[in-house]
Amino acid sequence: MSRLWITGYRSYELEIFGDKDPKLDVIRYVLKRVLKNRLETGVDWLITGAQLGIEQWAVEAGAALKTDYPELKIAVMLPFLEFGQQWNESNQAKLSQILTKADFTDSVSHKPYQTPQQLRAYQQFMLTHTDEAILIYDPEHEGKGKYDYEAVQRWQQEHPYPFEIINFDDLQEAADEYAENQNNSFNLD
Repeated sequence: MSRLWITGYRSYELEIFGDKDPKLDVIRYVLKRVLKNRLETGVDWLITGAQLGIEQWAVEAGAALKTDYPELKIAVMLPFLEFGQQWNESNQAKLSQILTKADFTDSVSHKPYQTPQQLRAYQQFMLTHTDEAILIYDPEHEGKGKYDYEAVQRWQQEHPYPFEIINFDDLQEAADEYAENQNNSFNLD
């Protein structure tokens, strides 16, 4: 069994405010590509959170790949009980939909949010229950993913834990590749 943690930017940090944003097409393309790559090399569990942004889009990408990779299992781990309850109705509906795509869901802390220690316990859980991580995050453009990035770096000092970082340059390359693929699909002479 090989378990992969995918995390990164929140949607608002990428200035993606709707499902029709063209940047989201590129993010989904990248997530499917890296996840498919890992599935080809033995990953069989995607374990992520449910933050709006990379984590929810990773669940969607995993669910879309299950047709070709039925062995893939998806776990959505919440840092604490009642996670997302303070979100607006639309975002709560997205969270509910994401949770239905998972094979397993649970909260690391079985209490509502009380202290930042619950978030640290969540990171610790993710690190000890996965074998590698992919972060869509650029250290030169900080966001909330900074905390996970730093936690992974600290963890690596004492544990073999591979992780891939996909930064803005990588995303731009993927955007160019995605655009080229889109153009080529329209040129079916």
